[in-house]
Amino acid sequence: MPQHHAIDYVELGVTDLEQAKRFYGEAFGWRFNDYGPQYAGIQGAGGEVGGLRLDDKAPTGGGPLVLLFSDDLDASVEAVRRAGGTVAVEPYSFPGGRRFHFADPSGNELGVWAAS
Repeated sequence: MPQHHAIDYVELGVTDLEQAKRFYGEAFGWRFNDYGPQYAGIQGAGGEVGGLRLDDKAPTGGGPLVLLFSDDLDASVEAVRRAGGTVAVEPYSFPGGRRFHFADPSGNELGVWAAS
């Protein structure tokens, strides 16, 4: 059940919906629910957690940073590269773990962190 004022759903604007689905599917194993040629819902363990929305312009930086969790950060770095993403910030340590940032094929920057 949704919680009052909790982050409930995250949408990413992408310039090529099929390319974005391939990237996120290959890099992270994401599954999608297609709602037509301009939108795909991101399926999570508890249902739909977000979506990929077709936009006619590339995203610009400076917005909120979405962070994903990984059990194996180094494997996630390699999966992003193999799937066609760009590592924007190489893995680094921070109090509580390690993380890196990447750009998807549309230019969205996200981060991935691991506890160790």
